[in-house]
Amino acid sequence: MGRTRLADEGDPLWEVVHSGFRLNYRDRDPAFGGWKRSLLANGSADVRAGTALLAVLAPLGPYFPDFLTPPEASRGLEEGLEAMLSTPRGRLRAELSRLAENSPVPSRFQALAEGKPAVLRGVAAVLRGFHSAVVSPHDGAIRSAVAADRAHRSRVLAQEGVEGLLATLPAARWVSPVLEVEYGVDRDLHLDGRGLLLVPSFFSQRLPLSLADPAMPPTLIYPIDSALRWQSLAADRHGGLEALMGPTRAAVLVAVGERAGTTTTQLAKRLSASLASASRHAAVLRAAGLITTHRDGPAMLHTLTPLGIALLETRRSAR
Repeated sequence: MGRTRLADEGDPLWEVVHSGFRLNYRDRDPAFGGWKRSLLANGSADVRAGTALLAVLAPLGPYFPDFLTPPEASRGLEEGLEAMLSTPRGRLRAELSRLAENSPVPSRFQALAEGKPAVLRGVAAVLRGFHSAVVSPHDGAIRSAVAADRAHRSRVLAQEGVEGLLATLPAARWVSPVLEVEYGVDRDLHLDGRGLLLVPSFFSQRLPLSLADPAMPPTLIYPIDSALRWQSLAADRHGGLEALMGPTRAAVLVAVGERAGTTTTQLAKRLSASLASASRHAAVLRAAGLITTHRDGPAMLHTLTPLGIALLETRRSAR
């Protein structure tokens, strides 16, 4: 239990899979109604290609392959796609064979099962384009909602311990020493001392999900509270801090505020930007009196000033 951890932020490839579920299947969540209608009515080639691919590889059923959501994606979309490209051929074949036992897999996917590099790169390109068209436009809303969820559960963890944290998870019940989770299939996952990583998801629907292979790092991807989605999507539509500062600098300020200290390297990864770009944005916020920076060993550590904290608190209160 002491190894139970909360992820710092959402996982981009899990968000791709979950947003694919919402687009490909019936979705009763009103928070996503306008989003879904707009994407399907005015869908770009990236949206069409992504939904078609995910309808095959990630069906709403008892199984979809783990190679689509490698643990490395917790470090960013490109790291996740690189890990997917490195999936061993034997694992690809085994996972796609298992998928075919539960859901139709067209013959054209045989080349993927054979691990042909060009085909894998094509899948990665489709997922990258889908993420750019469907997930990235709402990065601010997603990060804000996920950060609010994490802050709430972190407070529970500090006050009530791991058992209290597990009791907050949706569609789950802690019955010592077992965490019982409503799930699409009946299965047991034994941690064997490995601990459990809890990953919040913005696009996830009602039930948590995990990796299918029990040998992989134990991970539970759970849906954040619908109220946080409503608030964040509303703020996303109306601009707020992003309209004042621009989306990138607003994202930098929010990112610094989510931790006791954030390095320039962490900012660059969070924004999918270069170190130089992250450093420039941090310098602008520092000059405005919103953050302060000091050296911590080889790294430059950024923290909010009282003015920066007040600006973020005003933004949250406005919601």
